[in-house]
Amino acid sequence: MPGSTGGSIRVLGPYSPRWRLAYVTDEWRGWREAAQAALYGDEGFYRSPVRSPEGPAGHFRTSVHASPLFAGAVARLLTGIARELDTGTVALVDVGAGRGELLTGVLDVLAARPDGPDVTPYAVEVAARPPGLDPRIEWCAEPPAGVAGLLFANEWLDNVPVEVAEADAEGVPRYVEVRTS
Repeated sequence: MPGSTGGSIRVLGPYSPRWRLAYVTDEWRGWREAAQAALYGDEGFYRSPVRSPEGPAGHFRTSVHASPLFAGAVARLLTGIARELDTGTVALVDVGAGRGELLTGVLDVLAARPDGPDVTPYAVEVAARPPGLDPRIEWCAEPPAGVAGLLFANEWLDNVPVEVAEADAEGVPRYVEVRTS
């Protein structure tokens, strides 16, 4: 039903039941804003203090968790970049670092290689630094400025909040808005 305002979803155009799976907020908002709050807000999935002790890894599995081969591949890539840059120390910046699993894995792989580069690892993450994380890993909310090396955003790019629109019967795009029921 076009322009429906009942329930928790408002499509400014035809109603589509597939949007019922949305995370919704207290007031009408665009999808991007609602997703931003659901993922990265103070009580969002990546920041909530009450989520599972394992962090996001307790809810889903990524390439970092599936096999140490992934960290090995990133270590090889970083080694090649370090040779090309020839700066002595190379930065490895992991945007959306979770609990630092990728950086920890890469550091472990490089420690076993006598020819491994000198690395300064940066975990860019909105959540608090997890206890017990390798002290060599710098924890920050924003990517560091003025570093040379590899910026890796493997997990972050999965969760970039965007607007959602739906075309009406005439093909006119309509924003999808959400709220709590």
